[in-house]
Amino acid sequence: MAEMGKYCKAYYVKDFRAIKGWEENLEALRPETREEDGQEVEVERTELEDDDILYLHDSYIVTDGIFTDENIIFDKVTDIWKAACHEELGFEIPVDEPIDIPRTADEADGDEAAST
Repeated sequence: MAEMGKYCKAYYVKDFRAIKGWEENLEALRPETREEDGQEVEVERTELEDDDILYLHDSYIVTDGIFTDENIIFDKVTDIWKAACHEELGFEIPVDEPIDIPRTADEADGDEAAST
């Protein structure tokens, strides 16, 4: 079964191509679904256009799809690559922080009554 990471963000191919050290593994491209003679068929893709979408994951790999272990287009993750993702793409992994939800006095009184 395909694996999903905790976070990924979509970028245009042209954005990745602007980063020094970017290399594309075109053999890993997802097939494209087309309709031919009234039937859906999968057609192998051999190139990426600048306006195609790829996904940058929290592991800093880049895939052609949302799964971390399929269609891996780039996986040469280095500290330089990570820095470029942050500095040139503005990539930030969100941090979940607990939030304090204000409660009404009635709700607080209900909790006290329930604990006795």
